[in-house]
Amino acid sequence: MNETRPFLHSFVLYLGGALILLWSGGPFVWQLSTSFQLDRELTAGTPTFFPDPFTWEHYRNIFVEKQFQDYVINSVIVAGLTTIVCLFIGALAAFALSRLDVKGRFGVLGLILSISMFPQIALVGPLYLVAANLGLLDTFAGLVITYVALGLPLVTWVLFGYFETLPREIDEAARMDGVSTLGLLFRIILPMSLPSLVTTGLLAFIAAWNEFMFALAFTSTIEHQTIPVGIANFTNLYYVPWGDIAAASVVVTVPLIALVLVFQRHIIEGLTQGGVKE
Repeated sequence: MNETRPFLHSFVLYLGGALILLWSGGPFVWQLSTSFQLDRELTAGTPTFFPDPFTWEHYRNIFVEKQFQDYVINSVIVAGLTTIVCLFIGALAAFALSRLDVKGRFGVLGLILSISMFPQIALVGPLYLVAANLGLLDTFAGLVITYVALGLPLVTWVLFGYFETLPREIDEAARMDGVSTLGLLFRIILPMSLPSLVTTGLLAFIAAWNEFMFALAFTSTIEHQTIPVGIANFTNLYYVPWGDIAAASVVVTVPLIALVLVFQRHIIEGLTQGGVKE
């Protein structure tokens, strides 16, 4: 009986992992298959999983006819700037709340978190008026400022949790060596917090990369529209190009998967250590 328990434990563990993988990866695999099928096969009465015949037509359509690469470049610019600004401001805020003597710091953290509780649909109208008055409509700056405001609470909270796990003796040793407050942050705390920075940076990047509502409301030309808006522009009143949409979805998902796989060790370390106080 005792010998069967490890086997059952392993079986349940691997079965659960397989189900999670199927649940998470199944839609992407189906999109991948769809992107290589002809339109007539996609509209047939019985769908098929394996492309027959195999075609690159949809990838040619999105890059040659629909200039999808412009949307990709726009998203890289917006998501990249959003990530950099979020990490910079979030690191300063988290450091101040964690390592400095700030009165009511948990109240400040609660106030920061409360910002993210408002539904986006309730913010689109007021922010649109503000952006219009400031001349920020159809600009990268308008999107970056909005995304930073939305992503900063999460970045600040995650970094604060990680900074709290670092021993206070580090601060005392740095002070004895004559390190300034900002020097403590940039020369000691941030290099030690690389896993948390990678985790929060990826979260901020993915959120900005996938955001649709504000990008649709704030932009009107291909020069500044991001990937979700570009994919939405593929459709018209009488026709939905499922193959082109699937190809575009694959193109924008693969870089995110690659980033997660490359930094998975830092992501796991950042999430686990940030939630445990030693």
